[in-house]
Amino acid sequence: MFEFPVELHSHQPSRRELLQLGSGLGLLSSLSAVKSACAAGAAAPGIAAPNSIRSCIVVFYYGGPSHLDTYDVKPDAPDSVRGEFSSIETSQPGLRISEHLPNMARVMHKVSLVRSMHHKNRLHDSASTETHTGRQGPNGDREEFAAMDQFFPCHGAVLSMLRAGEQLDVPHAMLPWQFHNVVTTPCQGGGFLGHRFDPLLVSGDSKKLQYQMNSLNRPAELTLDRISQRRDLLSGLDLAPTLSNLPQSFGEFRSKAHELLHSTKLQQALKIEDEPAALRERYGMVEPERLPGDGAAAGAPHRNLRGQNLLLARRLVESGVRFVNIHDFRQQGRNWDSHGQNFHQHKRYLLPQADQSLAALIEDLDDRGLLDSTLVVALGEFGRTPKINTNAGRDHWPDCYTVLLAGGGIKGGSIFGSSDRLGAYPETNPVTPADLAATIYWRFGIDPRTEMHDQTGRPYRIADGRPISGIFG
Repeated sequence: MFEFPVELHSHQPSRRELLQLGSGLGLLSSLSAVKSACAAGAAAPGIAAPNSIRSCIVVFYYGGPSHLDTYDVKPDAPDSVRGEFSSIETSQPGLRISEHLPNMARVMHKVSLVRSMHHKNRLHDSASTETHTGRQGPNGDREEFAAMDQFFPCHGAVLSMLRAGEQLDVPHAMLPWQFHNVVTTPCQGGGFLGHRFDPLLVSGDSKKLQYQMNSLNRPAELTLDRISQRRDLLSGLDLAPTLSNLPQSFGEFRSKAHELLHSTKLQQALKIEDEPAALRERYGMVEPERLPGDGAAAGAPHRNLRGQNLLLARRLVESGVRFVNIHDFRQQGRNWDSHGQNFHQHKRYLLPQADQSLAALIEDLDDRGLLDSTLVVALGEFGRTPKINTNAGRDHWPDCYTVLLAGGGIKGGSIFGSSDRLGAYPETNPVTPADLAATIYWRFGIDPRTEMHDQTGRPYRIADGRPISGIFG
């Protein structure tokens, strides 16, 4: 079932605020795309990374894929660890991955694997927060099952702030997903940098597989023509007393909101239906469920939502978006949190879709000359336990897991770090989400030591880790 993104913070605008801002269109708390001279960040002192990247696409498999059943297989481990899957050769000699990743096996010479990622968060919300910000949230390793404010900004928000002067329609976008099945997880927004650096949310039609901006959560009946009429009405009102207490940049923010809603370039990028049918299908088709009894298929194969999201990410990068988050949670009714039936879930529902769509993205970017300038990062918030549980599942395991990188100047076919013989702990070159954050900023040509400031003026480095420079060059 297709779900839609929700706001990334708990603030709900009052009637007064809506009146002040004119139909809510000035509520840039949900538009990170605003270009403004932000006093919260200083210019980055250069540590010039050669051939700095232009864009980054993060494919986030919420729930935690099993590293042992994907990119860090352990064929010599005991049965209780190894599991049901075999490994296969890849396009990179000596590099073997799961037998259920045949499409990725074809492109592994364009990929780098970091097999020694680890952190201390064992719960989804805190692990996701550290994944997307490079820092553990202030609440520690917790799962609230209630909306919480985000403190640290996500990677895209930091980049938006530091590149606020660039003439971009949208520097940071998030592709469709309600991130948590209960509440939003505080890891996708601007945090203390402010809601103007939240991502532009994109939502879609589950049946037509078409996309639209959803940053304002505006109802369908509120068309662009009606928005323009409201803007004209607002401009004719004498709101000087009301607006006198608003920031000086209010008019600029409101104008930018209208500009985004009417952006021809952005609207064109969202028209995924313009892509050739063959290319859309290359990003993935879903086999229908089998009927009980005779095993006959219940209908024809249909396009894969996971794949369409990755295809749209490519279109957004082509249109100039610098940072795209793709949140893969419960598409086609299955998720990566495989506490039970891990092998059935991965084999039947999860790996075939992820395999075809990610390989298609890498090849498509390469075919269009975009792979060298676009860093692709694919990961979950943690891995799964080496020991298989009594439900034929694997549980949360942040102590060691794998992150995949492609493009952006990586050394194709390289491996950084390693896990021990059970895939339980890093054996060599351990890295953390802070190091991944530093790597992303460094590849954009930004010094990870650059400071940003919270609302009290307290300084923080944009990343506390060190770039994983060994996989580039």
